[in-house]
Amino acid sequence: MSLDAASQYLLKLRSDASMFNTKAPLLKRRLSEGGKMGIFWFALGSPALVELAVSRGGDAVVLDMQHGLFARRDLEAAVGCLPPSIPCLVRIEDDSAAAVSRALDAGAEGVLVPMVETGAQAAAAAAACHFPPKGSRSGGGVRPLADFGAYRSAADEAITVGVMIETTRGVANAREIAAAPNVDFVFIGSGDLALSLGSDGAALEKALRAVRDACVAAGKPCGVFTMNAGEASKRAGEGFSITVVANDLSAVMTSFEASYRTFKVGDTSEHGASKA
Repeated sequence: MSLDAASQYLLKLRSDASMFNTKAPLLKRRLSEGGKMGIFWFALGSPALVELAVSRGGDAVVLDMQHGLFARRDLEAAVGCLPPSIPCLVRIEDDSAAAVSRALDAGAEGVLVPMVETGAQAAAAAAACHFPPKGSRSGGGVRPLADFGAYRSAADEAITVGVMIETTRGVANAREIAAAPNVDFVFIGSGDLALSLGSDGAALEKALRAVRDACVAAGKPCGVFTMNAGEASKRAGEGFSITVVANDLSAVMTSFEASYRTFKVGDTSEHGASKA
């Protein structure tokens, strides 16, 4: 994307001056109503790919700044190209106030805070998402400052805070994490959790159930990272409110591989697969 195109995206504000679409249920409200959400996860850093994907569906999107390729300008552009009806969460780099600010100042509706291991850590991250007196967030950002009064009046109600449990220590402290003030939901990073557990499949399943049950006890939704729509449906049936139905890396790789395989099967030339 050229700098001029990125700048145009940056200047594209949502139709509602407060940046939160009052005509569509906010993500926080959707979660509180107990519905299942199938989300799209993006790591490749392409605003154009985000825009194309959400034209085909999705209940919400996650833009991954921890392991993904999104730079600050890419983040601003990706948020700007989303329709108001699609909530945007950013998986931030860490639990710092600076990382929270980068995501929310870009206009995201909420954050996913990685590697949360204690209730105190969860509470501190949640506080960084809200303005005083509810929290400690500083005022700023291009999009919020377009109409800061309207933004601030809506933000405390609209901003959604998700914290990620990804380690054995996090699982052990799941109840206090889920019960932390101003935490709206818990999301399990199943990949890192599997690494933490030593890739023991049975142990992973036990940990997933433990975190889910801790969330139920706290009255909070629980989500889990899933690799595809089939796994997402399975986990949704097990009581997980938020699952990943598609991620850009897998979707692109799978599509290109399938297309090439189809071509090779049909290739009857001298060097084609059918002549092998």
